[in-house]
Amino acid sequence: MKIRIGFGYDVHQLADGLSFNLGGIQIEHSKGMVAHSDGDVLIHAICDALLGAAGLRDIGVHFPDNASEFKNIDSKILLKRTIDLIHQKGWNVVNIDSTICLQKPKIMSFIPKMQETLSIIIGIEPDDISIKATTTEKMGFVGREEGLSVYAVALLSK
Repeated sequence: MKIRIGFGYDVHQLADGLSFNLGGIQIEHSKGMVAHSDGDVLIHAICDALLGAAGLRDIGVHFPDNASEFKNIDSKILLKRTIDLIHQKGWNVVNIDSTICLQKPKIMSFIPKMQETLSIIIGIEPDDISIKATTTEKMGFVGREEGLSVYAVALLSK
């Protein structure tokens, strides 16, 4: 069996009055992501990790943020297309580990729904998707609530 790991990272600004999509679900919050797509930073970081592990470069290569076809697109569609791409190369997802860096809102209660939503698209068990959250202790752009970032790693097997 051949295995590979991939690392993904994404960041988006936050602004008042926009939708807050994270992990394939919408969360009520006064701010939301500034983005070409729906701005789901968790899904974008996961896509980058999956694409990187499969040797398929990054999310911007496959879904450029200047292409009109991806304007306001639901990131779950991008994740499904990413899964299709890695399957075409013969890879299967073993597990994903991620860390969301944000000051607010508190998201612990939403994590099981995110795991469930993502697991259906990816085709693995919810327990094979780890989603953790942390603040930056009010430091930097995350601490000032100007944006949020996500780190993700994915393990693939062939």
